Amino acid sequence: MNLLFLMTDQHRVDTLGCYGNPHVATPNIDRLASSGTRFDRCYTPTAICTPARASLLTGQAPFRHRLLANYERNVGYLEDLDENVFTFPEALREQDYQLGLIGKFHGGTHRNAASYGFDGPDMQGWHNPVDHPGYLAYLQERGLPPYRITDPVRGTTPNGNPGNLLAARLQQPVEATFEHYLATRAVEQLDKYAADGRPFFLATHFFGPHLPYLLPDEYYDLYDPDLVELPPSIAETFDGKPGVQRNYSAHWTFDTMPIEVTRKLIAVYWGYVTLIDEQIGRILDRVDELGLSEDTSVFFTADHGEFTGAHRLHDKGPAMYEDIYRIPGIVRVPGAPPQVRDEFVTLTDCTATLLQLAGCDTSAAVDSRSLLPLVRGERPDWPEELLAEFHGHHFPYPQRMIRDDRYKLIVNPESVNELYDLHEDPHELSNRYTHPELAPTRRRLMRRLYDLLRDRGDNFYHWMTSMYDIGEADYDPSLSAFEPTGTTP
Repeated sequence: MNLLFLMTDQHRVDTLGCYGNPHVATPNIDRLASSGTRFDRCYTPTAICTPARASLLTGQAPFRHRLLANYERNVGYLEDLDENVFTFPEALREQDYQLGLIGKFHGGTHRNAASYGFDGPDMQGWHNPVDHPGYLAYLQERGLPPYRITDPVRGTTPNGNPGNLLAARLQQPVEATFEHYLATRAVEQLDKYAADGRPFFLATHFFGPHLPYLLPDEYYDLYDPDLVELPPSIAETFDGKPGVQRNYSAHWTFDTMPIEVTRKLIAVYWGYVTLIDEQIGRILDRVDELGLSEDTSVFFTADHGEFTGAHRLHDKGPAMYEDIYRIPGIVRVPGAPPQVRDEFVTLTDCTATLLQLAGCDTSAAVDSRSLLPLVRGERPDWPEELLAEFHGHHFPYPQRMIRDDRYKLIVNPESVNELYDLHEDPHELSNRYTHPELAPTRRRLMRRLYDLLRDRGDNFYHWMTSMYDIGEADYDPSLSAFEPTGTTP
């Protein structure tokens, strides 16, 4: 079984037609969804690039593989996986798989994709490496103009300096974009692997639609901003929430820009999604042209989401909202029925799924569950809760989150905890952690989170033991346990 893994970076799930967006053209991802399994509740284990990608590589939660931050903004954590940590390519290599990775790796400082056995150009970093020798040669060979941007969009930081670059016009045709270049290299690699005849794993990891959104005019202006319905959470006040969220909003300069700029930025982001969808279409078309469709399983997902103005934020960060934790999750396996599933699944679950499809033992991917029973239409026992974690970006900021069908609890050691009723408040505007009517729910989720963290070996539970007076005794929901013993609410 061949394995084709398509991945985007910082991709909101609500920008895709198959996930309900009526305006954004994503026909290629949509056709993949219509012929495979679309997971409606797919989540990242952590909303930050390197740790999430390391979880995919290892099948382990971030606390276990210990690669906890992007190296560009590292705050003292490890910068590379330990050489003894299991990774799925080593198992595939033992099954004589050809291994390729085209695009973003972002897995460390000293170990690149080739260190794990992948063919393909070495592309380090968090955004399109437009100075990469292979890309420059590609432009020169085809007589295409070099990278150049105009009309940058920035806000103003609290100290009066220009904020981070959010978007700009790219003075190149689509054929010269880095996205087109990556798809071209992926098609070439497909041709090579098909000629060899052995099974292959080929990943194409796009660097977008991660900000800044740098697009040719054709895509920058593809969508009328008047089509954009602003996210309801743009009404965020941060009242009763961790102070870091308000600080992050200021860092990302949201309030320094007119609301018309936010609307335009979302429209530009949509254009970026369509540009990438077209490149994904080129790769999927080549699979069909090579006659590989019946022997190739295809995955499409992202490492995490993006705020694009939701909660008056951009990028991602220490705020465990659905905007950045829910991600696309589509798997097409030959012979499996088209369907939509509503179980909680994660990016990490892709690891065991890849291993099982390749005929490998999945046990080393200890925090990963194979999705194949779900893809095949079965009804296996499946967890009713989702866990996620965060360790910091720019600065240490540990968080743990548990959510079930209705409620989400977020534990923030540095500040106030959060509890959201996702049925009554789907945009997570009202923190109900201190609401007395939800005290039983708060205690239930706190205990359940504690038990799950303890059972999987996440030492965060030790902190919960001391802070919330949680012990090993049987839990009695009638007792007033799980109220803080210290000063942090």
